[in-house]
Amino acid sequence: MKNLVVLSGAGISAESGLKTFRDSNGLWENHKIEDVATPTGWNNNPELVLEFYNQRRKQASLAKPNMAHKALARLENKFRVTIVTQNVDDLHEKAGSSVVYHLHGELNKARSTLDPNLTYKINDSNISMGDLCEKGYQLRPDIVWFGEPVPMIEKVITYFRSADILIVIGTSLSVYPASSLIDHVNSFADCYYIDPNANENTLRDDFTIIFKQASVGTKELVDILLRS
Repeated sequence: MKNLVVLSGAGISAESGLKTFRDSNGLWENHKIEDVATPTGWNNNPELVLEFYNQRRKQASLAKPNMAHKALARLENKFRVTIVTQNVDDLHEKAGSSVVYHLHGELNKARSTLDPNLTYKINDSNISMGDLCEKGYQLRPDIVWFGEPVPMIEKVITYFRSADILIVIGTSLSVYPASSLIDHVNSFADCYYIDPNANENTLRDDFTIIFKQASVGTKELVDILLRS
């Protein structure tokens, strides 16, 4: 059974109605990124940050997987599939994918401000000031903010190195270190990039580029791979 690795970004979630932080006005849901997605923002106004993510969590809990998420889940009928996502929603899991790694954290989890390894599944519940971890410290969203290390990156590199097939969907490959993951894929792997605004200059020459929306392009590619 071949190893198939997926790297997904905001473009796949956008088709399920979840806004990305890279809106044209530079704001995320009318907030400056530095106010709600950085350690400094948290230190300056934790109440605002908690409320911001409580709203994002509520939105994500109502979102449904789209055709792209569902198509990727079907790949498990033929391949050993690992999904590495830059998204903090759980749409891949809702669609039925078994192995999903979230590089930038998960909305439906909280973590200790003392120990990042102390995490708690909260589903669609709110986090409030005064909600504490077992060691007595305030809980925060289990999200990797700008300026923070990405602890999952070293773990997922091994999957990229062993990939026979790589599918990159809905990401501009402009956010480091996630953008560097494709550099670890061997030259013999079959590589596909699905994005209507793909920049060919950011990719190796051996990538097949599919200039389509995530839902359409992913379904078409998955149908081909399952027939091959």
